[in-house]
Amino acid sequence: MCACTENKGMVRKMKRVDFNSGWRYRRAEEENFKEVTLPHDAMFCEPRTEESDGGVNTGWFEGHDYIYEKTFEKPAEQTVWLNFEGVYHNSEVWINGEKVAFHPHGYVPIWVNISDKLKEGENVVRVVARNADQPNSRWYSGAGIYRPVWMYTAPAAYILPEGLRVTTLSISPATIKVDLFASEEGQWSAEILKDGKVVATCDSLHSTVVIDGASLWSPESPELYTCRATFGKDSAEVSFGIRTIECSAKTGFLLNGKRILMRGACMHHDNGLLGACSYKFAEYRKAELLKNAGFNAVRSSHNPCSPYFMEACDKLGLLIMDEFTDMWYIHKTKYDYADYFDKCWKTDLADMVARDYNHPSVVIYSLGNEVSETAQPRGIALSREMTQHCHEMDDTRPVTCGVNIFFNFLSSIGFGVYSDKKAEQQESANKNEGGKKKKKAVGSEFFNNLAGTFGSIPMKYGATLRGSNLKTREAFAEFDIAGYNYGVMRCKRDIKLYPKRVIVGSEVFCEDVYAYARYSENHPAILGSFVWTGIDYLGEVALGAIEYREYAPTFDKGVGWLTSSCGSLDITGKPTAEMAYLRVAYGISPIGIGVVPLPSGDKSHSRSAWRMTPAKQSWAWEGCEGRKITVEVYSRGATAALYLNGALLAKKRVKRGDCRTIFKTKYEPGTLEAVSYDAAGNEIARTSLVSAEKDTKLTLVPEKTQISADGLCYVRAMYTDAKGTVKVTKRGDITIKVEGGQLMGFGSGCPYNKRGFLTDVSDTYYGETLAVIKPASDAVSIEVSDGTYSAKTVVKVV
Repeated sequence: MCACTENKGMVRKMKRVDFNSGWRYRRAEEENFKEVTLPHDAMFCEPRTEESDGGVNTGWFEGHDYIYEKTFEKPAEQTVWLNFEGVYHNSEVWINGEKVAFHPHGYVPIWVNISDKLKEGENVVRVVARNADQPNSRWYSGAGIYRPVWMYTAPAAYILPEGLRVTTLSISPATIKVDLFASEEGQWSAEILKDGKVVATCDSLHSTVVIDGASLWSPESPELYTCRATFGKDSAEVSFGIRTIECSAKTGFLLNGKRILMRGACMHHDNGLLGACSYKFAEYRKAELLKNAGFNAVRSSHNPCSPYFMEACDKLGLLIMDEFTDMWYIHKTKYDYADYFDKCWKTDLADMVARDYNHPSVVIYSLGNEVSETAQPRGIALSREMTQHCHEMDDTRPVTCGVNIFFNFLSSIGFGVYSDKKAEQQESANKNEGGKKKKKAVGSEFFNNLAGTFGSIPMKYGATLRGSNLKTREAFAEFDIAGYNYGVMRCKRDIKLYPKRVIVGSEVFCEDVYAYARYSENHPAILGSFVWTGIDYLGEVALGAIEYREYAPTFDKGVGWLTSSCGSLDITGKPTAEMAYLRVAYGISPIGIGVVPLPSGDKSHSRSAWRMTPAKQSWAWEGCEGRKITVEVYSRGATAALYLNGALLAKKRVKRGDCRTIFKTKYEPGTLEAVSYDAAGNEIARTSLVSAEKDTKLTLVPEKTQISADGLCYVRAMYTDAKGTVKVTKRGDITIKVEGGQLMGFGSGCPYNKRGFLTDVSDTYYGETLAVIKPASDAVSIEVSDGTYSAKTVVKVV
C-alpha cells in the first residue's frame, strides 16, 4: 500500500514473458544483421589477436560495439517493463527510435518502463552495447546482452519491479515481515506457502507474520518458502528463506544462532566454454560443482553475479558475498566504470540490493575489490557513506570490502596506481620498431606481475608493515567486516590490536587456507576465507599457470593463452589436487594425494603466487617408469606415510602450520597409497591412486544421462583403460560430431588454447576434454574420434 518508487523491494511476478528469442545483432560499424537467441556473448565470437587492446586481461579477444534489435507486438496490458539482467557495457536502450535508458554498469540489472513509448502493432527495441572502448576490464567481461531479458506486463495499478520483500525478524518463534511497494495506494494481501501449501496469510501494510513450526534455511538444509502477494489485479511472487544473521568479534558469523566457518571460493561471472552467457543450467552446474567440491560460500568477484546463480545457491545452500564493483573513482583500466562511479554508485548499489534482498544465500555485501581509495581521506569517507547506504536499504546483512593491505600502502606512495597518462606513456613504450605490442603492465596488472615474479611472501609480508596498517585501519573501521586480501600474516596480531574487528580472508592464496581455517576454528573474529579462485576463468591469462612446454610452447602470455589457470577446479569443472588440499585444510576430508605431472619435455617454465601446486590426482603416468616424481600428501595428522605397491617409501612428520607433506620417489605402475597417523601413531585415514592398464580407449562420460529440454549436456571425452582410469599421458586431437543438438563449446582445461572453444576439434589436456551441447530433440547423440580411437554415447532429453 506504499506508492514508493525509490525503495524497490524484491523480485516481481507480474506477468513475465520470455523475451530472448527473435533478436538480431551486428557490429556497430557493419550493416548486416545476424539472427541470435539470448543470452548472447558477442565478444566470444570475435578473433583473438595481438592488436586487442584488452590483451592479457580479456584473453586477447577484440573489442567492438554492437547493435541488437527485436520487433515485437504491443501487449494488451497497460503497464510494460523490460528487464535486462546484464548488458556489457555503457549500454543504451531505444524504443521506436527514442532512447529510454543509458546504463554504464555492465553487471547490474536494467529496468525500463516502456508503457508510454509503445504504439499499436509492431514496436522495435534497440540495444547498444559498447565494448570497443578497450581496455575496460581486468578480466574477460564478454559483451552484448549476455544475460536473459524479460518483459513484464501489468495493469495500470501494479506492484513495482522488485516490489515485494520478505525479512526474517526472528527464528524463535519464526517471524517475518512482508513489505509491498506499488505504483499507488491500494489494498493488498499475501500468503506464505511451503511446498505449495499455505502456512500463513497477511493483509495489512508492512505485515508481521509468525510461522509455526518453520523450517529454517541453512547450507545443510536450504529450506525455501514462497510469498505470493496480490495488489488489485496484479500479483507478485518471491522465493525466500527464513534465517537470521549475526556477526561480531565475540560470536563470529552466526546463521540462525549457529556459528559458521566460511569455506569460500572467489568466482568470476563467466561460464567457461560458454563465455559470459548466463544459462540457467550452466549457473546451477557451477554452484553444484562448488558445493560438491566442499565450498560453503562464494564471493561474486568483482561484480554482482547472475540471478540464476543466486537462485541455485538458494536451493543448494551456498552462502554468497555479494560484491558491487572492482573500482570506485580511481581507474584500473582506461575505460572502466570509474568515469561513472560518482554519478551512478548510489543508484546501481540500490539496484543490486533490491534485486538480491530476498535471496537467503546472500549474507554479506562487499562494496568493492582492492580499491586503493580506501587509503585516502576521500575514500575513507566514501567507505562510511556506502556502508551507511547499504544499511539504510538493508540492515539485516553486514558490509565489507576486499582490501589488499600491502597494495594500499604501495598505492599511497605512488606505486601501481593507474592513470590515463601512465597508460598512454606505456602504450607508446609498448610498441617496438615493428609495431608489435609488448603489452607491458599498467595499474593492477603491475601488482599481478610483481606477485607472479616474486611469489606470495612479499605481498603477505608487506601487509604486516606499519605503513600497511596505517593505510587500512581507518577504512576497516567503517565496515562491519574487514576484508583481508592476502593479509593472513596480519591475523594473529590484529586479533589483539583490534579486539572488536571482525575479519574475513576475502581473497587468499590456496596455501593460506589451512592457516585461516585454524585461525577461524580458534578465534571467532576470523570468519574464514575465500580462496582465489574456485573455478578457473577466462582472461587474466596465465596468472596462475604452472605449465610445461608440451602444453604451452611459449610463456609470453600471448594470443595462445586463454584462461587464468587459477582454479581449484579447472575451466571444465574438474577438481585439481589443490581442491584435495583444500578439503583437508577445511577439515572435510582426512587425507588426500596430489602428484606433480611428469613432462615429456623439459621442466615447467612458469610460476605464480596464485597457484600452490600443478599436482593432479592421478598415478597413471604411463611411459614415465623409473623417472623421479613428486608426491604431495595432504593430512591434518601428526605424520604421513607413503606406500607404493605395499612397500613403505617414507614416513614424515607433517609440517607445523600446514597440512601438505612432500615426498620424492620414482614412478612405478601400481597402487600409490597415503596414510595419516595421529601423534600416538594410530592410523587416522588412508587413500590411494592406481595406475592405468595397458589397453587404451576413448571414453565418453556424460555428467547427466538425462537432461531437460531447456538444459545443457556436458560430456567428457577421455583416454582411459577398460576400467575407466584416465590415461593422463595420452594426448590427441579429438573431433566431435553431434546429432539432435547444437555444439555450444568444446575444449580442455589447458590454459593455453589457440583454437578456443568454438570449434569441433579439441586437444586433450592430461587425457581429457569437455563438450557442451544444447539439445534440439528427444535425444542427443555424440560421437568422438581421433583417427585411431572412437566412442559414442546418447543423452536422453526428458
